[in-house]
Amino acid sequence: MGSALYEKGKTVHNKRIDGPFRRFKWLVMLVTLTIYYVTPWIRWDRGPYAPDQAVLVDLAHRRFYMFDIEIWPHEFYFVAGLLIMAGIGLFLVTSAVGRAWCGYACPQTVWTDLFQHIDRLFDGDRNARIRLDKAPWTAAKIARRGAKWSVYLVISLLTGGAWILYFADAPTLARAFINGEAPPVAYATVAILTGTTFWLGGFMREQVCIYMCPWPRIQAAMLDEKSLIVTYKHWRGEPRGSLKKAAKNPGQYGDCIDCNLCVAVCPTGVDIRQGQQIGCITCALCIDACDKVMKEIGRPRGLIDYATLEQCKAEAAGAAPMPAWKALLRPRTLIYFTIWAGIGAGLLFALGTRSHTDLTVSPDRNPPYMLMKDGSVRNAYTLRLRNMEARPRQMEVALVGLADGAVMWTDGISRDQAAPRQILAVPANATRLVRAYVTVPPGTSAGAFAFRLTSLDEQRERDEAATTFTMPGSE
Repeated sequence: MGSALYEKGKTVHNKRIDGPFRRFKWLVMLVTLTIYYVTPWIRWDRGPYAPDQAVLVDLAHRRFYMFDIEIWPHEFYFVAGLLIMAGIGLFLVTSAVGRAWCGYACPQTVWTDLFQHIDRLFDGDRNARIRLDKAPWTAAKIARRGAKWSVYLVISLLTGGAWILYFADAPTLARAFINGEAPPVAYATVAILTGTTFWLGGFMREQVCIYMCPWPRIQAAMLDEKSLIVTYKHWRGEPRGSLKKAAKNPGQYGDCIDCNLCVAVCPTGVDIRQGQQIGCITCALCIDACDKVMKEIGRPRGLIDYATLEQCKAEAAGAAPMPAWKALLRPRTLIYFTIWAGIGAGLLFALGTRSHTDLTVSPDRNPPYMLMKDGSVRNAYTLRLRNMEARPRQMEVALVGLADGAVMWTDGISRDQAAPRQILAVPANATRLVRAYVTVPPGTSAGAFAFRLTSLDEQRERDEAATTFTMPGSE
C-alpha cells in the first residue's frame, strides 16, 4: 500500500551551466556568504564605553548594535518594523518575479548550491556523479566520499561557528571556543547548526524545498496571472521533435528538440515543460540552458523565459512579446513597494529623531504614602534614568506640576539636600535605578505631576514621565 502512495526519493544531480542567471546566482552566493561569515569580524569604533563589534546581539546587556545604530529593549518596535518590512518585501518580490527569493537568496538554496559545487569538484559533472552513485562501494569510492563529506563538515562547522559570533565579541569567543573555555550553550548551538547544515545542505537539498518548507505553498497563493514566472512557451515548443525529425518534416515540430537540458540543470529536478510545480524555485537556470540550445540550433531565444500567464496567452494568440520590466509596473507591486518604502522611511525618521535620554517612573504601592511628623506627606518612587549615549552624562531630575515647597531626595542624597531638582550621573550605555522620595508641605494638595529628565550637555535632551502623588484619603 505504501509503495502506491509514496514515490521513493531520487537524488538530483544537476548539470553545470553558464549564463546570465547562473552568474547572478554566483554573485548572490558570494555576497550572502561573505556577509554571513565576515560581518562578525568587522570592527566599529563606538568609543571606550561600548563594544567595538560592528554587528552584535548583546544578550547579556540587552542591546543590538549595527554600526552606528544601537537598539535598546524598549525600542523593539524598530525590530518589529524590520520584520514587517522583510515580510512585505517577500510579498513584493513574489508578486513581481515569483519565487526569486527561493531561487537565489534563501539560505537553503545558497548552501545547497555551495555543496553542489563541491560535488562537482570531487565527483565531476552530472553524468560522472550518476555513474559514481551506481558504482559499488570500492576503496576509491569510500575515500572520495569521505573527502567530500569532510569538506561538507568543515563548511557546516564554520556555519555554526559564525552564527554564535554574532552574540559575543567574535575574537574573544573564537579563542574561548577553540580552547574549550566557551559556555556550554555555545558548543550546543554550534553542534545543532553544524548537524542541520550538513544534513539539509548536503543530503536533503530539494526535499527541504518541496516537502519541509511552507513558503512555496504560501507563495503559490500570492501569484496571479500578472506575476513574472519562469515559463515554458508550449505553443512555440510543441510538438517536440529532434533536429533530424524537424529537418525531415518541416513545419510539423516546434522549437523544443527534447534535449532535456532544462531538466538536467534544474537543482530540484523539475521539468518546467510540464507547467508550474511546487518544486520550481524560479532560479531560471533552465532559461540559461534553453537559450544556449536555441543559439546553437539557430532559433530565437525565449522558449523558456520569464513571462506572465497573461502575456503567454497574448503571445500564443500572436501578440508581440512584452518586455519583462513592464510587468513589474502594476498596481499590486506598486502598492507593496509603497507600503514597504513607507515603513522604511518611518523607521529612518524615528531613528533619526529619537532621544538618547529616557525616563520611566514607578510609584510605590505599599504603602502609597507616609504622613511625616511635621505634617508633610511623602511618596516614594523608583526612577529608571536611561543614558543611550556611549559616554557618561550628568542629568537633571526635576519635579513638574507640584505645589511650591515640594522637594525630593534619593538614597544617595541626604534629606538635608532635598530640592525640587537633583543632578545625577548616569554611566554610558546604561540605565541607572534611583530610589526617589518626594514630599509636599503640610496643608497643600497634590495629584498628577511629572518627573522631568534633562541631559546637561550640548544636546539638552529631555523626557518626562507622568505619575501621581497620593495624599491621605485619595487612595
